[in-house]
Amino acid sequence: MRMTLQFLGATEEVTGSCHLLTVGKEQVLLDCGLIQGGRADELRNREPFEFDPKAIFAVVLSHAHIDHSGRLPLLVKSGFTGPIYTHKATAELCAIMLKDAAMLQRRDAERLSKRLAKQNLPPVEPLFTEEDVDQVVAQFIPLEYGSVTRVMPHVDVCLSDAGHILGSSILELWLGEGEAQKKLVFSGDLGRAGMPILKDPTLVASADMVLMESTYGNRLHRTWDDTLEELKAIFAKAVAESHGNILLPAFSVGRAQELLYLFHLYAKEWNLSRWRICLDSPMAIEATRVYVDNYPLMDEDFKRFTRQHPGQHPLLSNVEFTQTTEESIELNQIHKGLIIIAGSGMCNGGRIRSHLEHNLWRSECDIIICGYQAIGTPGRALVDGVGELTIHGNSVKVAATIHTIGGLSAHADQAELLHWYRHFEGAPPVVLVHGEPDAQRGLVEAMNQVPQHKPKALAIATHGDMLDLNGLPKLVWLHSQSQF
Repeated sequence: MRMTLQFLGATEEVTGSCHLLTVGKEQVLLDCGLIQGGRADELRNREPFEFDPKAIFAVVLSHAHIDHSGRLPLLVKSGFTGPIYTHKATAELCAIMLKDAAMLQRRDAERLSKRLAKQNLPPVEPLFTEEDVDQVVAQFIPLEYGSVTRVMPHVDVCLSDAGHILGSSILELWLGEGEAQKKLVFSGDLGRAGMPILKDPTLVASADMVLMESTYGNRLHRTWDDTLEELKAIFAKAVAESHGNILLPAFSVGRAQELLYLFHLYAKEWNLSRWRICLDSPMAIEATRVYVDNYPLMDEDFKRFTRQHPGQHPLLSNVEFTQTTEESIELNQIHKGLIIIAGSGMCNGGRIRSHLEHNLWRSECDIIICGYQAIGTPGRALVDGVGELTIHGNSVKVAATIHTIGGLSAHADQAELLHWYRHFEGAPPVVLVHGEPDAQRGLVEAMNQVPQHKPKALAIATHGDMLDLNGLPKLVWLHSQSQF
């Protein structure tokens, strides 16, 4: 029985996760993510799939972030009718996030069609619709951590907690039968040990091959204690100097809830009573309610704190939920004393764009960048020190202070990636995905430095590469330019 794995997304970049697993005559897709970044990157989502969606038996989804789940509605629209296996919480979050993505697709298509009409050109259709999302939700098969499920003939899967966002999963897959069976482990996006709210990433003991993310493969995050001190200093300086507003572009799932928890824990120490804190994102508000409802998945510190303070849920206290567009617009009339958490996390859409337009040019304001910023996004431009941004067609000078808080990242850094990998017995072969080239090269060098943990084989996947899994551990490896 032939078994292959083909890499069709998140290759030498951090968006568009998509990997095609073929076992015998059947195919299963690991993730089906949207490509994010600049306009040229987003246009790639309109290109046809490199496989026949009708021929896919099933999808196994690692977590809800759009760069892993965002093309599922397009997959369904293109004829995929099979089951989508994922964690129960991921299914709940996807119902929210994909609906929001469909709304944004519709609005973008409407704006572009208006511009095209002025040139007597035909309108464009949205990539997918709310109806396509409804069909995706109907195809979800919710799973729990720790249970083994047969997802197609000769393929079983078990989900383990990846500690990245609520419901995020490491995928353990058993392929084939008997002595020829191979075990593939896909890391998904790995979280970090010791971070608030969620449990630490699960350490897996065995694999014949590891498919591993490498987002921060060449860097170390600041320690958690240093990160808290850094945030405390930003707020203290803002209070002392009667600063303006503080904006936090944040991913609606994961980062927004983490910030709410920190603002609850350190409200007194950071003197937050002097600030009005607004979560200005309908999607983040809905996601927060999913977090609240999935209390059993939280770490012990979070659960213990909640039990000790009944009636003061740490995600629901000392914050205002800004639900309507009108309420959001009103915030732009306030020039100081506001902490605004809003999406999108990379500043390439959502309500944060409006708040940047009204605050970015003001030197008394602070912008706290607290998540990964992909190449080509406005958030990445701010991190790289751009002098001005174009927002809603207007050029806006960057005069606010830009803070990059890497210690809040929900992705494992180099040391944490190495720690996770080194718990596998026998240093199994590794293919790196979901990372930019510099990050991946840095991780390759680090993985090869310790002889007893050096992988039997190590490669960076490039787009379209196909790995023959039958040869493991005697590898029929990727083409030469990917080898190390």
